Amino acid sequence: MSNQNTDVHTGHAGHVDPEDSELEPMHGFGIARRVEQISREVFKVNPGSLLTALQRLERADWLDSEWRQTENSRRAKFYTLTRAGRKQLEIETSDWTRRASAIARLLREEA
Repeated sequence: MSNQNTDVHTGHAGHVDPEDSELEPMHGFGIARRVEQISREVFKVNPGSLLTALQRLERADWLDSEWRQTENSRRAKFYTLTRAGRKQLEIETSDWTRRASAIARLLREEA
C-alpha cells in the first residue's frame, strides 16, 4: 500500500460517519478506529481534527453525547446521531455518492 497522506482533515471530518447505524454509541477513540477499519486503513483520523468535528456536529444538533465509563473503566464522551443527524447523514451520503460518481466518470473518460 502506498504511503500517501490520507489523514481525515478538519474540513472533511464533519463528513465522517460517527456512528454506523448497526453500532452502539461510541467514544472518539472508538470512532477513529472504526473509520480506519472500515476504510481498510486508507484513512487515518487525527484525534484533534475528530474532536473539532464532533464538537461542530454537536453544536449543529446532529450528535448527542454523554459521559460514560469505557470498557477500560475510563471516563469518555460517547456520541450518537440525533434524528436530524441521521437526516443530514443521508443528505451528505447522497451528495458524496453523486460527486464520487462524477469523478469516476471523469477518470474513465481521461483514461
